[in-house]
Amino acid sequence: MVLPVYVLNGPNLNLLGSREPEVYGRATLGDIEKAVKARAKSHGLIVVFRQSNHEGELVDWIQEARTKASGVIINPGAYGHTSVAIYDAFKALDKPIIEVHLSNPHAREPFRRHSYVTLVAKGVIMGLADKGYLLAIDAMADLVGGTAGKTK
Repeated sequence: MVLPVYVLNGPNLNLLGSREPEVYGRATLGDIEKAVKARAKSHGLIVVFRQSNHEGELVDWIQEARTKASGVIINPGAYGHTSVAIYDAFKALDKPIIEVHLSNPHAREPFRRHSYVTLVAKGVIMGLADKGYLLAIDAMADLVGGTAGKTK
């Protein structure tokens, strides 16, 4: 059996649905979690879905993923632009990493155009709102060996 996929969410993502819906959409983090778990199940995967506003907690979860996860999908929020600690934690993770952003950071303020996570990610999905998470699950299933669609 494949270990769970960790889906980690950074600061302020707990406010989805009410925080700048014109930028981030109207889906809540709970809506996204439900859709992600359903998509993962269709691939024969399970998900550990978490959110924190605290950088150190995200680092702890990335370190935990070294032994308890098959891969990590992360929306690092603003920490993607600032956190060398998260970058370093990912450098120690020998698992696939997919970075997701609801908006397109390249179409926003210049400081959002750099992400430390991008430097270690297998792939980056941005600008597709909550659908980006589902695409990340599809890609992760290919990377870690999900079962849906495979012939026996």
